[in-house]
Amino acid sequence: MREDVQALPGDGGPIEAVFFDLGGTLFSYGGRLGGGIKGVVQAVGIEAAPEDIGRAWRGAADRAGEFYGRQSYFLHRDLFRSTLAHFLEHFGHGLDEAVFAAFHERQLQGLLEHMPLREDCRGTLTALRERGLYVALVSNIDDDYLYPLLDRHDLLSLFDHCTSSEEARSCKPDPEIFRHALGKAQRGPESALFVGDSLHHDVAGAHRVGMRSARIVEDGVATPLTHGLEVVAEPTFEVRSLQALIGIIDDANAR
Repeated sequence: MREDVQALPGDGGPIEAVFFDLGGTLFSYGGRLGGGIKGVVQAVGIEAAPEDIGRAWRGAADRAGEFYGRQSYFLHRDLFRSTLAHFLEHFGHGLDEAVFAAFHERQLQGLLEHMPLREDCRGTLTALRERGLYVALVSNIDDDYLYPLLDRHDLLSLFDHCTSSEEARSCKPDPEIFRHALGKAQRGPESALFVGDSLHHDVAGAHRVGMRSARIVEDGVATPLTHGLEVVAEPTFEVRSLQALIGIIDDANAR
């Protein structure tokens, strides 16, 4: 077994379709993301030390994330609005929709400009398609984030289909988004592998519908929307690179 792959109990049978999470999986969370909060601080006139602003923002994100992370469906736009409202409340301000609209646009631009694509992403997707596998994207993301990000990196043609939580009206780990994606692929869960970074959203969710899972691990990078959740799911495989998936699938399909 290669050093970049850890096989865990439960693997077996051919893999015909591979479904990928987006953030933390094809893209790393290790980049310089965000930046929208600086404009909010200036717009409403908050005077506080940078460390106090950072602490308030993290607390607001945890508070909003703990609520939305337990919902079967939500728009990230609403999550971001709630986070901003909690942040402003901490400093005695209410939420102004014009301030939120500007913040949301800056968040999107920050994502497009600074969220790094993993170096082996394009090569891995291409190699899987060359093997005749069905390759799809399934992400807890709003459409106004998903498609501009894919367009910017010219990734859309590498997928047989893409499914957003907004389209499915379901957010991982809710099983409906997985069933929706499997239905589009016309594949059964027993022949599918789901690849993601989150034990809660990706691994536990995939297992609920009978899919195998591969969790990509990145040291020092936290998984969002898991604050306050106890997660006990164990992935079928753990990898430290996307490229390692090729060997996993080749091995499964050679049996």
